[in-house]
Amino acid sequence: MSVGSPISRVWPAPATGPLTDPELATLYGRAGRPHLRVNFVASADGAVTLDGYSEGLSGEPDKRVFGLLRMLCDGLVVAAGTLRHEGYRAVRLSEPRRAWRREQGLTEYPTLVVVSGSLDLDPAQAAFADAPVRPVVLTRDAAEPPPGLTDVADLVRCGADRVNLAAGLAELRRRGLDQLLCEGGPHLFGALTAADLVDELCLTVAPLLAGAGPGRITAGDASAPRHLPLRHVLAAGDGTLMLRYARDPDGAPPAGAAPAA
Repeated sequence: MSVGSPISRVWPAPATGPLTDPELATLYGRAGRPHLRVNFVASADGAVTLDGYSEGLSGEPDKRVFGLLRMLCDGLVVAAGTLRHEGYRAVRLSEPRRAWRREQGLTEYPTLVVVSGSLDLDPAQAAFADAPVRPVVLTRDAAEPPPGLTDVADLVRCGADRVNLAAGLAELRRRGLDQLLCEGGPHLFGALTAADLVDELCLTVAPLLAGAGPGRITAGDASAPRHLPLRHVLAAGDGTLMLRYARDPDGAPPAGAAPAA
């Protein structure tokens, strides 16, 4: 895919000319209440990976939106398997994006939140060891951390047999992490959907066919269908589509949100 492809809005109200980063940030924005946004990339035929990794599907336009969504969030949520497989590094932002956060009264960096029922995590991985903000790990009550993990991360125990995601999100929001961005993987997305915790899905559709084999962006136990209205469609010059689906902002608050005072 080409580098530097312009991104334009095609629905609703098509906009002429390429969108700037500030305009994109306004389109995605921060919600006025606790909010969980999920971000994925997939091929046109629904594959979540190419040659085993999501990186193969992500071109310059997707990476641009990916970075802006990180700038907008308070906490970046990821499953332990995705953290390991995709080789996550420390969550860092460019100086212009840190400046934007300072102007908005936010911390310079979002907090990394890892969901791990087994605590099969490496404290020496850069995502922990080089983190500018101490990460948080959501885990089960009886899970035993490996040596050194509690030196580099806070453990939040929520659930006996498996991580109770609603309780975990409620604790994150108690810590001030109201705007959450989940980057996967598919099993975590499936569990969040089953628990009715997903407020928004940002889906990049790459203009290619991956063929049979790779899984979908969601996995795990079956759950009831959830209606999620389409809010905007963006298109890049290389044919990439960026779709944003979100709950009605005037609807019921998400599960795990703190009650109104």
